[in-house]
Amino acid sequence: MAHPKSRTSKQRKHKRRTHYKAVKPQLSVCQNCGATVQYHRVCPECGYYRGRQAIEKEISL
Repeated sequence: MAHPKSRTSKQRKHKRRTHYKAVKPQLSVCQNCGATVQYHRVCPECGYYRGRQAIEKEISL
């Protein structure tokens, strides 16, 4: 197993981990029903994706 020659400093360790940024998901408006939807996802309200029906949704009466 590899053995480090010297200890990695806190500053060097933290610099290595800075490339990750937590971001909130991008939202858009559904073209079919107007609900807010995440990008590249099927609309949970109507089941449409990019103007086409992707999944069949049951209509509650």
